Amino acid sequence: MRALIAMSGGVDSSVAAKLMIEKGYECTGVNMRLFDPDDVTCVSCSAERKTSRTCCSESDAADAMAVAGRLNMSFHTLNYMDEFKSKVIDKFIDCYEHGITPNPCIDCNRYMKFELLFDKADELGCDKVVTGHYARIERDEDGRYVLKKAEDLNKDQSYVLYMLTQEQLSRIEFPLGDHIKSDTRDIATDAGFVNSDKAESQDICFVPEGRYGEVIEGYTGRDYPEGDFVDKEGNVLGRHKGIINYTLGQRKGLGISADRPLYVVALDMDANRVVLGDDRDLFSREAYFEDINWISGKAPSDGLHLAAKARYRQTEQPGVLKKISDQRYVFIFDEPVRAITPGQALVVYDGDKVIGGGTIVRT
Repeated sequence: MRALIAMSGGVDSSVAAKLMIEKGYECTGVNMRLFDPDDVTCVSCSAERKTSRTCCSESDAADAMAVAGRLNMSFHTLNYMDEFKSKVIDKFIDCYEHGITPNPCIDCNRYMKFELLFDKADELGCDKVVTGHYARIERDEDGRYVLKKAEDLNKDQSYVLYMLTQEQLSRIEFPLGDHIKSDTRDIATDAGFVNSDKAESQDICFVPEGRYGEVIEGYTGRDYPEGDFVDKEGNVLGRHKGIINYTLGQRKGLGISADRPLYVVALDMDANRVVLGDDRDLFSREAYFEDINWISGKAPSDGLHLAAKARYRQTEQPGVLKKISDQRYVFIFDEPVRAITPGQALVVYDGDKVIGGGTIVRT
């Protein structure tokens, strides 16, 4: 059996490769070149790139190659920068320009890791595609593949994998799904990997230090004009620095003096206004979502009481799943949930099993 290992240069994918070799697979490592930092003309970002804990840098590729060499694996560097720009970066920019907050990591998984890498696996004659994600794949009593949370709930990444299909799950391996992070580092240290103590990636790879507004300006070459901060009644509270710099629930960086904490509660793109309000204004019970994938390949029964979460770092909350149409559902939470944001994913769970999910379009 042959396996294609997606090697980012980080400790997780390196240990995933080692574990697959120990299972008897003939492994080939690949590093995807997705992004060139020099493409961004954001001046303040250029210095940050050197210290920011992102991925996809030249040093990351060198670390991946070093680990592959230590494991006596063949290794390829794949240039997918054009595809990454069209499928991930361009969508990211378009979303922010329309007042939507995207999750580019989900798009990267969908189009890069589990689309283009499958094509490469077929080209190289590999049976499995392997990544360092913390999630588990099992089979149910009907023989269907089931995506489940990782053993290490602090590292669980099942939320960003809801788009996987039965065909893809049949060929994917997540060797770290049953491991906790400290064990992963111990394995890397014992193996003498150059990246055993490497810090984890924290930022979106093409957005150092979270400076997404500056990055968008650097890519597009466009100026995003200032406009008004207003309250819910339309009273002007101050001036914002360009509407792309704000997202639902934001409190920091507003530069507004007030007698209480203020949060972004809405974006009026047509009028170029950022609406501010109280924290309580951010809570809602209903999340409408589209572009849906059900892991089993079959939609769940209407009206089931399940659980869902609307952001990666949230804990899922109980509620009822209701069908509106084949590609439009609403999840009605039992209790109001904070900052349900269009563009983010709504992922539905039954215990530790991922049922599926889609993109939030409104609350």
